[in-house]
Amino acid sequence: MKRLSRLLKQGYKKLSKTIINKWIGRVGNPLPHFSIKRTEIMGKKIHTILSPRSFRFKVIFISIICLLIPATMTLFIYNYLTKDTIREQALSNANRELTIANEYVQKLFEDMMYITNFIQVDAEMNTLLKRKTRNNLEQTQDKKYQQFMDDSKINKTIENITLQGGKSYVTILLKNGKSYTNYSQWEYDPSDLFHQDWFKQLSQTKGYESVWIGSQPTMFKSEKKMNPYQISVARTLRDENLKIYGFVIVTIMENKISEIFENMNGHEEMALLDSSNHILSNRDNTRIGKLFKYSDQLKENNYSNIFRISQKNYLIAEHKISFTGWKLVSVIPYKQATNKVNSIFNKVIIVQVLFFAIFLVLMTYLLRTITKPISRLGNVADIVQQGDLSIRSRIRSKDEIGRLSESFDLMLDRINEKIREITATEKRKRKAELDMLQAQINPHFLFNVLNSIRMKVLVKGDKESANMISSLSKLLRMTISKDKETITFIEEVQIVLDFINIMNMRQKEKVNVELSIHEDTNSIMIPRFILQPIIENSIIHGLNQSAGTIKVNTEWKENEVTIVVEDDGQGMNEDVLEHLKRKLILSNDTDSSIIKNKKGFSSLGLSNVYERMYMTFGQDFKMEIKSQIGKGTQVILSIPKGGIQSNVQSNAC
Repeated sequence: MKRLSRLLKQGYKKLSKTIINKWIGRVGNPLPHFSIKRTEIMGKKIHTILSPRSFRFKVIFISIICLLIPATMTLFIYNYLTKDTIREQALSNANRELTIANEYVQKLFEDMMYITNFIQVDAEMNTLLKRKTRNNLEQTQDKKYQQFMDDSKINKTIENITLQGGKSYVTILLKNGKSYTNYSQWEYDPSDLFHQDWFKQLSQTKGYESVWIGSQPTMFKSEKKMNPYQISVARTLRDENLKIYGFVIVTIMENKISEIFENMNGHEEMALLDSSNHILSNRDNTRIGKLFKYSDQLKENNYSNIFRISQKNYLIAEHKISFTGWKLVSVIPYKQATNKVNSIFNKVIIVQVLFFAIFLVLMTYLLRTITKPISRLGNVADIVQQGDLSIRSRIRSKDEIGRLSESFDLMLDRINEKIREITATEKRKRKAELDMLQAQINPHFLFNVLNSIRMKVLVKGDKESANMISSLSKLLRMTISKDKETITFIEEVQIVLDFINIMNMRQKEKVNVELSIHEDTNSIMIPRFILQPIIENSIIHGLNQSAGTIKVNTEWKENEVTIVVEDDGQGMNEDVLEHLKRKLILSNDTDSSIIKNKKGFSSLGLSNVYERMYMTFGQDFKMEIKSQIGKGTQVILSIPKGGIQSNVQSNAC
């Protein structure tokens, strides 16, 4: 509040001065040292700069920024913190889907392994199969019956063990060519298995090792049309000496695995791959046997991860089936994997933006209501600046704005009162001046009379008296004239020459004048009767009204103009000189005969010269006096060039 009060006082002073000068400019001369035009230009510039950035605009703009920054940072931090969580959730979802598929696929393979294990380890089954491997040429009726019963038991056992799982094709192939199957010979001849490429690998296995045969064209005639591919597992049958006496092969159709992939709810691409990353099964069986197109990414990442292809991110997950050496792989676009989470995130953003917009509208309305008095006060100030002092803000709230408005209205009342007082004072002053003018002799009549006397004296041949009258007439005209407050330096020099001409006629001994004037100083503007009092003092006090020389020199320097008036009179001692300098600075001693002497033409002293020059050119003006006994006195006037330029501009206006 203290700062506000101080600013209000300063504004009051400036506004008072501006408005008073405007009003005085209408009824008379403006206050000294104040340029109305310059103030108006500065006011327009300030108004142009600040008008698009009102206080209301700044408050609303800052409030919006204070809302936007936290909201934006919150969303950014939320996105940053949830980014890893979303990634982990997407990986978890992909692994979960793949785990479910892996359980179904592994169940199929375990059923196949169960059949091979049962045939290999079941004692009765092994006894029957070993008996079938013996070559016995003697075929009695009892033996034929026994063989028939053994074959029935083996076939019955095969049928029983295949009922537990899905449809599987079981083949028991003995080395002597005898075979047992759960399908007919019409479907496929088991002896053809001896010619398969993988069969050689089967003979090289040890113990209970199995050989998993990847997707191959279907061997069974009834399945070829609907199921073009099959998957098999084979194992050897060994006797007590670990010699191979037969083989067991369990086969399922590849479509059992692809159906598992199709039944999954996700949109991922799933595939069963062998150890070399060739496709054994997928939803589209047209690519079976081909190299998996993301095999390079599988080599780079031995665990679930995200990779980028063609400006898109993909999520890859992998599960290995230990006892087969194969693996399940799923690939899904990262955008689809995070679609649900991103959908929730987008909904959160929309809700936040909606609430932000509602809050922004509400805040803008409230701020406009709060700042409305300030806006009104600003409009009132603009109207006052245009010259209308009758308007009032009339805001009477109890807050700082109300107190400021009340102070502003009181300030306008005080300004109107001051204007009325100054106007009344100016009227009284003008009336007094008119009264004084009426009491004076008409200057034109006086000049005409002096001119008539000069002409008559000149006709009689007295040129010296005529010149004296002419010089006197010029001095009187310059003295009485009030139109010229400042004149050019060359005009001031002419006044000095006329004054010295008159003084030489009054004295017995004449004073000589030497001029050394720089041509650029002729046009500078100075107050009139500046050199005349200095030269008058030089004649009366310096030369003691005797013969002598007075020099007037000017120098045009870089930052100032120097005027030097020098006489070769009797000079002054140091005490008198110091006393004169003190009186010159104080400008308040009217009794000293050294400074002021009424014997001269104008009775103007050096202090008067200093005061008028100081008021015209400001504090940069300097006046220096130098003197020595018997060597004369020197008066130096230093005028700043900046003051000269502004003085010329003022007179030009």
